[in-house]
Amino acid sequence: MNIRETVLEVLYAVVPIIAFVSLLQLTVVRLPTDVSVKFLAGSVMVILGLAFFLLGVKAGFLPIGELIGSTIVSKGKLWLLLSTGFVLGFVVTVADPSVQVLAAQIYNVSEGTMGKPVVVVSVALGVGIFLALALLRILLQLPITRLLTIGYLVVFALASFTSPDFVTVSFDAGWVATGPMTVPFVVALGVGVASVAGGRKRGQNDSFGLVALACIGPSLAVLIMRMFFR
Repeated sequence: MNIRETVLEVLYAVVPIIAFVSLLQLTVVRLPTDVSVKFLAGSVMVILGLAFFLLGVKAGFLPIGELIGSTIVSKGKLWLLLSTGFVLGFVVTVADPSVQVLAAQIYNVSEGTMGKPVVVVSVALGVGIFLALALLRILLQLPITRLLTIGYLVVFALASFTSPDFVTVSFDAGWVATGPMTVPFVVALGVGVASVAGGRKRGQNDSFGLVALACIGPSLAVLIMRMFFR
């Protein structure tokens, strides 16, 4: 784990935003001084927070996710692999802060008819189920393009029966659910599973299919949920 490299990654991502906002402040926007000071202080906190977060991901999430995936596959029990993938996908998604933000937005859009816990659980179930299916795809060596095509055809079919507002929300849910907590663990888990099932090189390729398939689950969950909460 290279601390200097991680800090530079964060600076490359955040500093351009800080510079652009500061330029707007000096030339166009002219916000009050106290607001600008809060922005700069918040920017420093963001840099420190992201740096610690990425260090934690590289030190803990990635190694343990890969180790869990490879160990479970070596046991040779399909039910154990699928159930573990489902539970991990569910738990990690519930813990992802971006999902909490999404739940609050859906609660507001639905005017309170769709409670936050219902949204969080539904989205987490979608990720868990499709993560289990994605792990099964690795073992069966199914083409990712076929599964993505079928998955999105189902999404589009359900979208035709849903109000336009929630069609957009459902697609946002797919990407929000695969946030900073979910993606590192999911990718690492896929690398571990595929490295045992088909070698290290295949593990590096198949792990990305996990994220693509996991995005479909939350979209389906929101669309189905809307049919019951109107």
